[in-house]
Order: sequence, then C-alpha cells, then structure tokens
Amino acid sequence: MSTVIVSPKQTVKDIMNELPTLLAVAVVETETGMPLASHANIADFDIETAAAYNTEVVKAKLKAISALKLNQTVQDILLTLTDQLHLLKLSATGDKFIYLAVNARDTNLAQARQILKMHSSTLN
Repeated sequence: MSTVIVSPKQTVKDIMNELPTLLAVAVVETETGMPLASHANIADFDIETAAAYNTEVVKAKLKAISALKLNQTVQDILLTLTDQLHLLKLSATGDKFIYLAVNARDTNLAQARQILKMHSSTLN
C-alpha cells in the first residue's frame, strides 16, 4: 500500500482534528523557515516567529551531526518547556518539518509523536 501525499494545509487540518487541544501546529520549509501552512489556538501565539526559530534548531542539529561525522538522520526533536512540549518532526527528505506545540499537562507525548510520525510520512 502506497502513502498518499497530502498538502501542508491538509496536514495541519488533520493534526488539528487528532489533537484538538494543541497550542499551535505548522508545516515548515526547512531551508527558509517559512510556514507552508499553520494554525494556532492561542491568539497571541506568533507561529511565523516560532517556525523561524525552530528552523534554526533543526539546522543547528543537522550541522552538529555533520560536524561529528555521524551517519545519522534527525527523526524528531523534543523540547520540554515549563508547561509546554514542542515537537519537531522532519519529513523523510528533510525539506519540511512539522512543528507542534502542546500543553504538557493534557497531552500524551507518545500519542502526539505517533500522530506526527504518521503525518510527516505524507509530506513528500
């Protein structure tokens, strides 16, 4: 069975349906840091700024892997804040990633990671 490729906008909608209490979600272009599609459930959450800064996190980790001459690829990155979890899940080709911000108290981390894994496979 082959994977169906979906648009970034549809990916965001699908993740919102599966994690309705999320704080924010975006599909981001790794090279530019530009969100291709995004949504925030909090009015003052600046998704464009979050996408840009999290792109720098992804690029820094990719640089570190290269500098260490590791034969590895980045699957995902988890950032644990005081009361939020920020997850970055790269697509298979690495040209895009899904950025997800959720409340740490009411989100099952394993479930959120599985949802991102499933949706990242449909980006390329």
